[in-house]
Amino acid sequence: MTDLFEHPALQEAPAAPTRRRSAAGRRAAAKRKRRRRQRTAVILVIVLAFVGAGAYLLWDRMDSLVGDLPFIGSQNEDYPGPGGDPVEVVIPEGATGGKMGAVLFDAGVVASAGAFSDAFSQNPAAAGIQPGTYQLQAEMKASDAVAALVKNEKLQINVTIPEGYTVDQIVKRVASVTTITEDELEAVLKKPKSIDLPKQADGNVEGWLFPKTYTVQPGDDATTLLSSMVAQTAKELDDLGVDKSDWQDVLNKASLVEKEAPEGYRGEVARVIENRLDRGSPLGLDAINAYGLGKPADQITKSEFADGSDPYNSRKNTGLPPTPIANPGQASVEAVLDPPAGDWNWYVTVNLDTGKTKFTDNYNEFLEFRAEYQKWAAENAG
Repeated sequence: MTDLFEHPALQEAPAAPTRRRSAAGRRAAAKRKRRRRQRTAVILVIVLAFVGAGAYLLWDRMDSLVGDLPFIGSQNEDYPGPGGDPVEVVIPEGATGGKMGAVLFDAGVVASAGAFSDAFSQNPAAAGIQPGTYQLQAEMKASDAVAALVKNEKLQINVTIPEGYTVDQIVKRVASVTTITEDELEAVLKKPKSIDLPKQADGNVEGWLFPKTYTVQPGDDATTLLSSMVAQTAKELDDLGVDKSDWQDVLNKASLVEKEAPEGYRGEVARVIENRLDRGSPLGLDAINAYGLGKPADQITKSEFADGSDPYNSRKNTGLPPTPIANPGQASVEAVLDPPAGDWNWYVTVNLDTGKTKFTDNYNEFLEFRAEYQKWAAENAG
């Protein structure tokens, strides 16, 4: 299993394995087809021979009778191995050894489901085989096929979406570690109904792509992945008991907490946001301005801070920004839902190394905190 977020050097997606079969594989497929025709013919002959003579009793035993007929082919036939061309197989959720054997037989990997089942029962680690897509080989020895599956080396890519990422950052992250392109992702984002974006979002996906590690299987596309992210956000909100009518506001506030709060201070920052909203004063959070302008906060000019026409100018406009400004994690959502009591209206992180942050409802004390930060910054410059 490859987690490409943790290993950037591995970000180039592997080429998709070929599905072509070798000549031997094609011969094996033809052989299986002949057997199926023979089996059908035998059943038909037996049924016709015994019509009117208790055929229903025969039908009840048909599978065991046909399974014993030698000319249909041994139920435990095995290939000598080692195998030929690569073949993709999907092991479904909850599959037994018999079900796996049937899947591999149909794919041309093993000569019979029976041989695989025998090998499965003889391998103590076989019970740990996980569902997913695997690359095996045509015409493998059954025990080799079991051994390959036991490794659980699935054809999948793990893509980790960190908390606080914007939609643009998520698009770039996914495209960098999977075979899904930025163009494909952008095209789907323009059709929010295709990913079941709740109507509360008003067509804007920002804040709705939940941060976690997602598994991308062969065949998954932009719609599949983005839908799972949106569904995860809805599930998280539902699990926390958030009323659907409040989903968008909660995500909006939580995104501000995600971008503004140092670790350990989410609740206090959430309280400051609520206090400012209650007082009808501008939120004054530079993270909002930076999102709207698409630039770091320290690059925002005085004229941009003074531009009240920008709907994301949190120094001039009151209320929440038009949309969330990032994807909040569960901790930030929980902080918004249950912030601690306090009259705080200002806060300053006075030490960026430790994240120590001070809160106050007194403007003069706020100025003292700001001076404390400026002193720390001067002493730690460079």
